[in-house]
Amino acid sequence: MRIIFMGTPDFSVPVLDALVEAGHDIAAVYCQPPRPAGRGKKDRPAPVHARAAALGLEVRHPVSLKGAQEQAAFAALNADVAVVVAYGLILPQAILDAPQHGCLNIHASLLPRWRGAAPIHRAIMAGDAETGICIMQMEAGLDTGPVLLREATAIGAEETTAQLHDRLSGMGAGLIVEALRRLPELAPEVQPEEGVTYAEKIDKAEAQVDWSRPAAEVDRKIRGLSPFPGAWCEIEGQRVKLLASKLAEGQGVPGEVLDEALTIACGTGAVQLLRLQRAGKSAQDPDVFLRGFPVPKGSRL
Repeated sequence: MRIIFMGTPDFSVPVLDALVEAGHDIAAVYCQPPRPAGRGKKDRPAPVHARAAALGLEVRHPVSLKGAQEQAAFAALNADVAVVVAYGLILPQAILDAPQHGCLNIHASLLPRWRGAAPIHRAIMAGDAETGICIMQMEAGLDTGPVLLREATAIGAEETTAQLHDRLSGMGAGLIVEALRRLPELAPEVQPEEGVTYAEKIDKAEAQVDWSRPAAEVDRKIRGLSPFPGAWCEIEGQRVKLLASKLAEGQGVPGEVLDEALTIACGTGAVQLLRLQRAGKSAQDPDVFLRGFPVPKGSRL
């Protein structure tokens, strides 16, 4: 099929690769414009931009798709379908209607649960047992369109957003290739009105750990916010990111260090910290972290 691909971050790259490997004709790749990054704050192309350029594909990165000129240029590609995954711009109706088969979105949740910007983070933070991928026919509403295909997967007890992100990206790549192959036979499934939840964008203000909360909630926050923005607490006056954890046995005053393995008491129960990062340092396992930054048993976080 002749496809317009629309995506921006790392999550979208395996999908682009899968479409190319499946033999589809990529008419153009749309992504967010280059943005300042790194210490020098020089403009850096998005991951999809870099991959598309390496593949020799045409890359377009308009600031908006609301203008008549951009919409006409999009329509002129005469695409059979547009595949959209974490693109980052709202698609006006003229864009949604331009391809022969419309625009298909790869969404990282089991719709209608977790419509919106941060479905992977929110699924872990809420304690969901499973999540998945939906291939959705896009319409004007926020992730409201009918679902063509869905695939579920269990969320691991110690899985972080980074790990689940990579698994779902691979699942999405496989599922969109299947959806395009079976497109004439797929019956769109209207999303039910019951069970709708919204995955609000992650706010950095959410990231501070409250040790008075139950251990299960603290653990989910640490894993759900890893690697970005990273849950954090203060240790000896220094802010430390907590990037991995698991539930552990123990009880004490909330924030109390219960042993030499960084088991920390919560409001009920305890969590063991498995990955930590001080400002300006790389992420470290607990034994390495403690060699450079002792945290004695009985101290309080």
